Amino acid sequence: MTELARQAATGLDGDAGLGGQLVLDRLVALLDLEKIEENIYRGVSPPHSPTRVFGGQVAGQALVAAGRTVPEERKVHSLHAYFIRGGDPRVPIVYEVDRIRDGRSFTTRRVTAVQHGKAIFALSASFQLDEDGVEHQETMPEVPDPESLPTLAELTEGYADRLGVRTQPRPIDIRYVNDPPWVTRGTDEVPSRNQVWMRADGVLPDSQLLHVCVLTYASDMTLLDSVLARHGVYWDLDKVLGASLDHALWFHRPFKADEWFLYDSTSPTASGARGLATGRFYSRDGRHLATVVQEGLVRVITP
Repeated sequence: MTELARQAATGLDGDAGLGGQLVLDRLVALLDLEKIEENIYRGVSPPHSPTRVFGGQVAGQALVAAGRTVPEERKVHSLHAYFIRGGDPRVPIVYEVDRIRDGRSFTTRRVTAVQHGKAIFALSASFQLDEDGVEHQETMPEVPDPESLPTLAELTEGYADRLGVRTQPRPIDIRYVNDPPWVTRGTDEVPSRNQVWMRADGVLPDSQLLHVCVLTYASDMTLLDSVLARHGVYWDLDKVLGASLDHALWFHRPFKADEWFLYDSTSPTASGARGLATGRFYSRDGRHLATVVQEGLVRVITP
């Protein structure tokens, strides 16, 4: 186990007194996988995890495993993943990398995350050498500056006893542009979009792969909220069972995950106990950084 991994084993959240940088450092430690054999890596989970491993964590760790088998000059431009089984936070996760192809411009990797001898997660990622080409994008939505918005701690004040672990310190600073789902729940307000400013809550090391993996981690936060908000229900406050089923990310432009980015998400459809959510990431100066699509299990249990 690496020294950073040992630090991660001391916890990521669960201590309300931790500062943002310390919590972020522990996320960086979680993403510092131990190499145990060629193409095989091992990761850990924080001891204060819920009953299942957070989906953003396993996705971020799997992308780290893939990236460590690819030359630095090749940048990840897309990933596609399936959440197969709930991860057990009490035991390490083994990441097995399959080197599918090394082409002149593109490199493809497949990663399988294994626990108890069974696959819990599968990821395919594609990396590319930098190239010039045509360029365009849609305009970023007009939203208030993140500094003018309340912190997550301020927004959850009075809800801590019911939202539980969601009020614990996080490595990602989140500022809601619109009212959060636990506020609009049960009202006539049905937001069509879920918009939040995000950034790593501290300073990250200067590693392009690490910044991409931190955004991958953050991309699983608040995304399925856009499904629930349409129906006026929310995790922990209502009888809702949910889990990420699959996840796809496309990275369009370079960025730093410790600088503010807007996460603009919406849910175009839900049916069959599944909800589809799409999201776009924008830098503060309006550059379209990444696009995400996720389908999640959403079971709302009515009395």
